[in-house]
Amino acid sequence: MCGIVGYIGKQEKKEILINGLKELEYRGYDSAGIAVLSDGELTTFKSVGRICNLENKCGDFVSNGFGLGIAHTRWATHGKPTEANAHPQMATFSNVVHNGIIENYQEIKQSLEKKGHSFLSQTDTEVIVRLFEENLKDTKSPLTAFEKTIASLKGAYAILLITKLAPDRIFYAKSGSPLIIGKGETGIFFASSDAPLIGYAQKVCYLEDGAVGYMDMECFEMLADIKMLEQNKVYAQKEGFRYFMEKEIYEQHKVLLETMMGRVSEEGIFLESLAPDFFDGITEITICACGTSYHAGMSAKYLLERLAKIKTQVVIASEFRYAGSVMRPSELFIAISQSGETADTLEALKLAKKNSLKTLAICNIDNSSIVRESDGVILTRAGIEKGVASTKAFATQVMVLWILSVYIAHQKGLLDENALKEQITSMLQATKATEVSPKLHERLKRLSKRYLHGHGFFFIGRDIFYPLALEGALKLKEISYLHAEGYPSGEMKHGPIALADSLLFTLALLPKHLLYDKIKSNVEELSARDATICAISSEDFESADDMIYIKPASDYMEEFFAMMVVLQLLALEIAIKLGNDVDMPRNLAKSVTVE
Repeated sequence: MCGIVGYIGKQEKKEILINGLKELEYRGYDSAGIAVLSDGELTTFKSVGRICNLENKCGDFVSNGFGLGIAHTRWATHGKPTEANAHPQMATFSNVVHNGIIENYQEIKQSLEKKGHSFLSQTDTEVIVRLFEENLKDTKSPLTAFEKTIASLKGAYAILLITKLAPDRIFYAKSGSPLIIGKGETGIFFASSDAPLIGYAQKVCYLEDGAVGYMDMECFEMLADIKMLEQNKVYAQKEGFRYFMEKEIYEQHKVLLETMMGRVSEEGIFLESLAPDFFDGITEITICACGTSYHAGMSAKYLLERLAKIKTQVVIASEFRYAGSVMRPSELFIAISQSGETADTLEALKLAKKNSLKTLAICNIDNSSIVRESDGVILTRAGIEKGVASTKAFATQVMVLWILSVYIAHQKGLLDENALKEQITSMLQATKATEVSPKLHERLKRLSKRYLHGHGFFFIGRDIFYPLALEGALKLKEISYLHAEGYPSGEMKHGPIALADSLLFTLALLPKHLLYDKIKSNVEELSARDATICAISSEDFESADDMIYIKPASDYMEEFFAMMVVLQLLALEIAIKLGNDVDMPRNLAKSVTVE
């Protein structure tokens, strides 16, 4: 996601800030900026696109001598990637950078506008710096004003703020988004991950949620739990994980919260990026995608038809263009793509537009080709995904599609307030279910040794767990190079069961809250024919050769997300045992921009 860098000291601040931002490029961004406060002057530079554009804009700027600075790489959530929306966000004499989402920014913005504030951006971040300056009217203490500002915010954030009224300090706050303070021989440093601090800081403090305060040249040692900084940059980018894919599996619970913020709350479901009448006149939906995004679309079919009672078909983009598909005026065409540049999906989208269909993009990258071509967009907010085999992109796509299903159902009057609250509670619980248990991961590491050979894998499930089985099989194929297939479990007896023997490994998805007895019977048919059964469930299954237990849940979607993590980790560990490069599997590319 977005990146933050900060510095207090006598060195050239521009150089330190821009070098820090370059170390955060791996996180993904669409704009960047820096602000330097020195000799009573507050100077800001911002640009759209690559950091080199920012370097060109501030090429002649020099900031030697004591001062401080903050910098940011932005990945758009509120507002397009423009210079006005880039960070730092400014008020009259203060600047701020911010990662995360302020859920109640509209409420704060309206209040400030009534008091005479004029906003220059579309961001949620600008309210922070303007509220800070408004609060300064009631106190002479910048710290008091900052603390009052932070107390007014709802959401997730890592914040650095500088003001001319306190030219020797940077104010900071952290809740739900990472923020680190470091100390080195040349000053005090801030960053949203370790990588920008390496080579500058020797000691660091990883701030806990709820941290609010300021830092100057003197008070670092007053921080709690100071550690020595690991000096390996690649290790720092991976945040201690062996592979980016492993890191991305572990951070799914955080990015899912990002996906939900501003959209899912106790008050209901909100999709501000879509007009209230966007779905008027829509009687059916076609979802078009490739690969993992196709599996997310298949999952959505079950949710849209079950919850919103709207007929939905899911098509593979490369097939759709040449199939002579019948398209109706009342049909909504949803294109799903992580990159927004997937050639097959983009061409299918253009065909749908040519036939006058209303279009909606579900995508991770704002301003991408598919987003620009579509009538509406819902961003997944997964952040950059460096592992070629998709994990958190899939998780966020499914979450967005679930949110969309509930939103349409509520619009149509198919969910009363109690049912709506149940769905919202389930979404929050599903997010928690993706948090990786160290005990579970250790179990999967040991278990993976038993699944390195044989003549193939079946991943089986029913209903929405069938596309999850397909996704589990795809993950294993992509990084282990072992043959794997996903099937609806009820389809086994219609041919595939002929392959069953002791060297056929079956990964059986057994959710307690959806067709458990039916799936159990299907698995027992395979077990009776000597297939090796690995069952994933919260319930004991006597016919299993191996059990992988997920935590008990109250809803099948919680089980879906918990099982998703198990399948991702198991594929990861099998591939590692086989000695494969998990992040860069052979023959594959992250964004497929050719047909």
